[in-house]
Amino acid sequence: MELLFERFVSKERHEPPDIDVDFEHERREEVLQYIYEKYGRERAALTATVITYRPKSAIRDVGKALGMSLEQVDRFAKNVYWWDGKTLAAERLREVGFDPDNPLIKRLMHLVAHLVGFPRHLSQHVGGMIISRGPLAELVPIENAAMPARTVIQWDKDDLDALGLLKVDCLCLGMLSAIRRAFDLIEEYRGKKLTLATIPAEDPATYAMIQKADTMGVFQIESRAQMAMLPRLRPACYYDLVIEVAIIRPGPIQGEMVHPYLRRRHGLEPVTYPSEAVRGVLERTLGVPLFQEQVIKLAMVAAGFSPGEADQLRRSMATWKRNGGIRRFQQKLVDGMRERGYSERFGQQIYKQIEGFGEYGFPESHSASFALLVYVSAWLKCYEPAAFCAALLNSEPLGFYVPAQLVQDARRHGVDVRPVDVCVSEWDCTLECAVQPPFASGYAG
Repeated sequence: MELLFERFVSKERHEPPDIDVDFEHERREEVLQYIYEKYGRERAALTATVITYRPKSAIRDVGKALGMSLEQVDRFAKNVYWWDGKTLAAERLREVGFDPDNPLIKRLMHLVAHLVGFPRHLSQHVGGMIISRGPLAELVPIENAAMPARTVIQWDKDDLDALGLLKVDCLCLGMLSAIRRAFDLIEEYRGKKLTLATIPAEDPATYAMIQKADTMGVFQIESRAQMAMLPRLRPACYYDLVIEVAIIRPGPIQGEMVHPYLRRRHGLEPVTYPSEAVRGVLERTLGVPLFQEQVIKLAMVAAGFSPGEADQLRRSMATWKRNGGIRRFQQKLVDGMRERGYSERFGQQIYKQIEGFGEYGFPESHSASFALLVYVSAWLKCYEPAAFCAALLNSEPLGFYVPAQLVQDARRHGVDVRPVDVCVSEWDCTLECAVQPPFASGYAG
């Protein structure tokens, strides 16, 4: 995959490695309790995270403070989306019955623009655990979490980075639970043991199903936006899935990278590179930077950033970061590219794309990991629709669709879904042999 290993471990960073591990969502507590047991409650704890105001939350709090009714605040907030930024166009306000010239609305929008990005409250990190050499109580205030047998420190990831303390992100994915359950059902009813590593690779029928956007229940590519993109991008290999996962994200959309990539992919626009060095970075994505790692490499090869400076840029464009730290790199980036013979337009274009990544950048390494689960879940849906549907139902809640929609989709794929039977049904959805020759046409869930 030629992934940028320095994204995780680098001599220049002088800090612990960046470790993120996804576990089955129903078993993550086992992992957390294992860490507590192995290192002791006095040396391991969950980290905190600073929740900052986003437009919706800022509108809700400011609206209440200004005396607006809950119904008005709710109507206002529901009309705000991430792509609006800090300001709303006058017509958007009129859509929900507000006069943009009203003094109260003007005051609200003025305060919201100042409040976005400001800390709102301290919360518990979704899975970041700190492990220390000595007692944590000697370093940082600790408190009991709301859940039993958990403790939380009062520092966030930036504080931990500043002190060089080890943080391991123990995260969870519902799809990992669903895939494991599907494998268990297939082994029980077919006698065939499957793993992530033994699923047949690059299966044409699986990609044909994906290209038709028949992906309800499939990891990462089941949203309406992804379904609309699949027939246009037409993934035909694993790396196409890596791109598919990353391209429908706010970063590439805000950086105006989606349409250029599609035009180049379909031969409607020539693929050009301003230099061989840039070709080496962007060739796999047809000259369009889609990943965090590519932006970091571009800063080094095209603007002369040192590895340390490139890492500072990476930190500034860390996912969900909203402190505007990227702007301090703009002049150095543009000047560095100009000195190396690149046009002013190219430098400003790259900076604009970096800004798009600033809050929503997606690493290629994460996309590559997710693409494996995309392929495996799609393969299961293609070849084992009954087991896949039963596994999804047993792993609820997850994904975009309610159980009734998943059941209807399974029926469209030839699965016989039988009602609850007090004499046969178990706690979870299970499979039964069909009346036809064993396993000929599917199962009953």
